[in-house]
Amino acid sequence: MKRRNQYAALSLCASLLSISGCSMMMGEEEVAEQAPQRPAMNVIDITAADRAPTKPVENTSEIQSQGMDAYGAIGQPPLYSSVQGAYKGRPLTKHIGDYVKNMAQDLIANMEYVNNKTPIGVTHFALLDTDLQKTDLLGRQMAESFVHELHKFRVPVIDFKATEYIRITDDGDFVLSRDYLELSSSLPIEYVLTGTMTKHQGGVLVNARILGMESRAVVATAQMLVPFYVVDALIPSDGSQQNGMRDGVKLSRG
Repeated sequence: MKRRNQYAALSLCASLLSISGCSMMMGEEEVAEQAPQRPAMNVIDITAADRAPTKPVENTSEIQSQGMDAYGAIGQPPLYSSVQGAYKGRPLTKHIGDYVKNMAQDLIANMEYVNNKTPIGVTHFALLDTDLQKTDLLGRQMAESFVHELHKFRVPVIDFKATEYIRITDDGDFVLSRDYLELSSSLPIEYVLTGTMTKHQGGVLVNARILGMESRAVVATAQMLVPFYVVDALIPSDGSQQNGMRDGVKLSRG
């Protein structure tokens, strides 16, 4: 009699376990069906990751501005459109002027003979793999940024593109010109800041130097690699050609 009772109790426990197991399996299937489908994992933009701020996040508004919700989940990165196309990721935190600032500090650190009484001119940076008579938007902007940085160090800079009059036109009022007939042929420039640029796998390698106009001696040097995403942030005003593209077609030499 006792054995029969034990067998009955065992069978009752087994049936209860099987029923609970089935209910648990059914519950998991229902939860799986009711759970919302998660979106596909976002592709990380490595350039955006390099530009990500390194400081710790302190408040909720700053977290949400970095593409995260209040719980730290990474959301879809914002899109920034321009003439060159759409960019995915956070906006740039540095520009060409930041890299020119570092190069100017290197020039001042190893500069000789140049002081606050020696006027200096700044030219565009030439493309290294040409006849040194060609430049691009980066080379022009580098020269403009160096004028600003040298003036901050109280080095006298002469803008040789300045005319002796103001030209008033329908497009605006201008004092600068690229026509050599409108410029002065005799300026007290003793030194000149110039340089070259060459494309690199990670960006553009810039070589800057200060030369003596009479001696041709190098009196200061600096070198820096400007990342490609900083260079690509420069957009031509007419949008006619950017990144080797014209009319939406990328051009390359064979």
